[in-house]
Amino acid sequence: MDDDRPINRRRFFREGLRGLLRPLSSAVRPLENIAHQIGRLDPPVAPIVPRKPSPPVQEHWLRPPGALDEKDFADTCSRCGECVRVCPVQCIQIDSTGTQGGGLPYIDPNTAACVMCDELACMTKCPSGALLPTLRDLIDMGTAIVQESTCLRTAGQDCTMCVDHCPMGSAALGLLDGRVRVIEEGCTGCGRCEHECPTQPKSIVVELKSKRMSIL
Repeated sequence: MDDDRPINRRRFFREGLRGLLRPLSSAVRPLENIAHQIGRLDPPVAPIVPRKPSPPVQEHWLRPPGALDEKDFADTCSRCGECVRVCPVQCIQIDSTGTQGGGLPYIDPNTAACVMCDELACMTKCPSGALLPTLRDLIDMGTAIVQESTCLRTAGQDCTMCVDHCPMGSAALGLLDGRVRVIEEGCTGCGRCEHECPTQPKSIVVELKSKRMSIL
């Protein structure tokens, strides 16, 4: 009996210790399962950082003759449409959605160009002062620029469409050594030459006054 007593004590304490640890083991096992499941998950996705919007692209439009500088024109024009109504060739447009021309009167030479009419009605009838009455020879909407690489005359063809239809005549456009020559001082930037040019892309285009002003 005495020989069994130490062994029974050890067994007693061993079983007692197991009894104490059994609840702890039961508590750890769910934690192990949770950790195991987390390990199977996909790595966390980095948060999506919204991109900053790009600054708006500055657009330039051919404005009717006598137009103020772009900012003043935008601030002064009432968008009443009177210039559109009185234009004899209906070259002036207003896009009510604002997509074209920023919602202001503009001219698209490919659709219809200013013909520099004798009455210059758009300027004289503008009620807001956004179009100022200007002498015909002093009108400056822009300046025509010749694209030599696509001009038919560069290819040896006898095309004079732009020269023939320029409302300012030889004061603005002519031929020099067989090539189309723009006389900047006399060019009003009306866009008639661009409209009449038969090539695509156009071999003579108007560099707008508003674009020149933004570069200065």
